[in-house]
Amino acid sequence: MLKLNKWTMIGSAVLLVAGVAPWAVGYVTEQQWLEATEEVNQSQPFVRLDTNRYQRGVFSAQASGTLELVDPKTGETQQMDFQVAISHGVTGSLLDFSPSEGWQHEGVHWIDDEEPSLTLETRLWGSAVVEFQAPPVTFEQAGRPESFSASGGFARIDVGRMGEEADVLLVWPELKISGPQADVKVEGLHIEQSMAQLSGDVWTGAGSMTLESLAVESAELPALKVSNVSFESLSKAAKNGQALDSEAVLDVETVAVDDKTYGPHRVAVSVDRLDVASWNDFSSAMTDMQMMAMDASADPRSAYEQQMALMQRFNESVRGLAASGLSVGVRELSLDTPEGEVRGSLDISHPELSADERANMLMVMQRLVGSVNFTIPLALAENYPAVRMQVSPLVKQGLLVRDGDELVMNGQLEDLVLDINGVQIPLPPLL
Repeated sequence: MLKLNKWTMIGSAVLLVAGVAPWAVGYVTEQQWLEATEEVNQSQPFVRLDTNRYQRGVFSAQASGTLELVDPKTGETQQMDFQVAISHGVTGSLLDFSPSEGWQHEGVHWIDDEEPSLTLETRLWGSAVVEFQAPPVTFEQAGRPESFSASGGFARIDVGRMGEEADVLLVWPELKISGPQADVKVEGLHIEQSMAQLSGDVWTGAGSMTLESLAVESAELPALKVSNVSFESLSKAAKNGQALDSEAVLDVETVAVDDKTYGPHRVAVSVDRLDVASWNDFSSAMTDMQMMAMDASADPRSAYEQQMALMQRFNESVRGLAASGLSVGVRELSLDTPEGEVRGSLDISHPELSADERANMLMVMQRLVGSVNFTIPLALAENYPAVRMQVSPLVKQGLLVRDGDELVMNGQLEDLVLDINGVQIPLPPLL
């Protein structure tokens, strides 16, 4: 009898958890949704989420809202109404999003049987997975020459540590856009990115992007095809998390124009010792400037005072970036052309200053140092009028000098003077 009672108590407890847990999960999910939408709206001015309705039950919920996108240049907005079907489990919820008017508007047919799927799976401990699955689509409109088609694609964002970590995956085998001016075809797009928040708007992590081919065909221009493109990036913390080192490399195996193929091509850039706190101040000031520029109803006098305050914040953030010791550059540039290789590099840096030097710092540009090296084949300028128009003034001024079959630029920056091939150019103290 005692044994039966024990199993009865255990069974009752299991049933209680199974019944109460979804209600608790639903309550937490609603709070997480409201907090997430508020954070999105407060963190930037270009995307806004509004929840019109949220009806929560024990095992499920229904919600609807509006997504508003703001054009940063014009301030114009575009809105889309959406609805969410939510199911609650023991440890998390599954949110299924769809446009309120359906994926296909009346009179427009662009998918056949299977519809796109956009879901968000959340967990009580702060992790979430966003997945978007798209079927093959074809969009054509009668009387219009433009058309769009795509194979099925997949995108996934795995978020952890309450939004402080994320892994991104995007796979799209084929996209094609046809129009009166040109036909564009993209094949084999694959993107992966892992990142973790360091502080504010600064993230560390590694990412890669590969593209099998990009082809452009036009009646007015030569056919162009870019093959085997790869982009690699890496950002890591330095100085015990107070600074960031970041690098990115772009490689292109071949570029074909008509029946001629050139390659490989490579560009490598890096930023070293980026001060995290100063960058966050700089980013915040730039965002506030954009928001102020979009506010047409602001009082002119108040707007002027705010602008002066923002410029002060901007200048202080730039001074902080420089004083912490910053180095930015194009470490490698290599482009293959029919006439030979274009090579170059660029580096600009500012030394790290002591506390006393920072206090007495008047200008950023005064301590900037740098170097530039650039070489192009002489035949490239001689055979192409467009290149010759750009190069001729530099040759006349001595900024490009002939060295055998090449045009060469060697420059050094120091003490507000840029010396290129012996030609000294004083620089104005802009910063």
